[in-house]
Amino acid sequence: MTDLIKHSPNSPILLTASLHVDEARKAISNLVNEILQESCKLNHASDIESIPLDQAINRILAEDLLSPIDVPAADNSAMDGFALNGDCLSESENIMTLKVVGTAYAGKPYEGKIAQGECLKIMTGALMPHGCDTVIPQELTKSADDSIVSLKQNQVKRGENRRLRGEDLTRDKAAITAGRLLRPSDLGLAASLGIAKLQVRRKLKVAILSSGDELRPLGQALDAGSIYDSNRYSLTGLLNRLNLEIIDCGIVRDDPASLKAAFLEAASKADVLISSGGVSVGEVDFTKQIMQELGDVGFWKIAMRPGRPMAFGMLKPAQPSGRKTLFFGLPGNPVAVMVTFYQFVRSALLQLNGANQTEPPLTQAISEVAIRKKPGRTEFQRAILGRGIDGKPTVKLTGSQGAGILRSMSEANCFVILPHDQGNVAEGEWVDVALFDGLL
Repeated sequence: MTDLIKHSPNSPILLTASLHVDEARKAISNLVNEILQESCKLNHASDIESIPLDQAINRILAEDLLSPIDVPAADNSAMDGFALNGDCLSESENIMTLKVVGTAYAGKPYEGKIAQGECLKIMTGALMPHGCDTVIPQELTKSADDSIVSLKQNQVKRGENRRLRGEDLTRDKAAITAGRLLRPSDLGLAASLGIAKLQVRRKLKVAILSSGDELRPLGQALDAGSIYDSNRYSLTGLLNRLNLEIIDCGIVRDDPASLKAAFLEAASKADVLISSGGVSVGEVDFTKQIMQELGDVGFWKIAMRPGRPMAFGMLKPAQPSGRKTLFFGLPGNPVAVMVTFYQFVRSALLQLNGANQTEPPLTQAISEVAIRKKPGRTEFQRAILGRGIDGKPTVKLTGSQGAGILRSMSEANCFVILPHDQGNVAEGEWVDVALFDGLL
């Protein structure tokens, strides 16, 4: 097992030992790093492309985005109020009266000067007028008419409610760092800097296939013992969340010739191959034989539920100058496919694509029910996150947690994650929760 953890694809195939979830993660991350290092040596310039800003959502930023301007570009007001020279302020509660000599609007700077005893009505975002360094919020003042305003001298301190030039960003400073999975707020930030195009990592090409003689495509009548293939549709949705290029290799029969042809096609076109089905102890022979010919793979039993059987490794490149194809052989049960994708594949894809943040965030909630759990495995229970009458986050399971019950995923909005050494969970106990939104 030690060799597998260090060099997963080059070690003997394992069918009996169960890996801890964290061990499996580490082995996958190590192999992805090896592939990335080899790719750097090959110096693939095509791995980076320039795209319009409005097409960059969920892409990986390839280089630091440097601000071409100071943000803000000049001192400006942080709120609606009255701009004045802070020399007139003190610790006293004495009332002072100032003459209002004009108004400064955002986008329309006030060109005049402010003398002692004067102030200027100012709107949020408007440039600070010459001679003014402080803004009094409008609600802290009193005025008999539009030309006079009164306030206590100690209402604010000098310099308050003013945004300084370069306070957010200075010119040539990184506004967004390379490796960022770009979110809507990042696109807005780039637009605020006047940047119309971004340098991003090329979309990974991910091939998917489902293996099994019992599988039928949608639209075809089911015969005895057959089922519709749902896994490719789940995987397509998961991959679209990451804005990747999908190569659908369809349903592949359980025979060596068909599997080998599908794997060769994937190796010639894709950076990653994800298959579902055909990785349990009784079904592994064909895939094992083919992977020994085309690359290296480890077959694992992982101490988790659902999703215990899984294969992982790589296919040799179709061309000597090409990059190796990462391979994930996921279980056939629909829920197990999604759990193993969430737990292992998603992070590997982000890492391979150059992301600097690959692990999904966790939160905690109070379990509304007792949950049975055996120590010695990590469990991913499908659940619904809500809020109790006291305002604290609560979570409840969606019912039966069988690996083939896809409805348990459809009704859920999160996973309850029960760690390896965790035992039974009592009602009212805090548990770790991972939200689906943005992940699944």
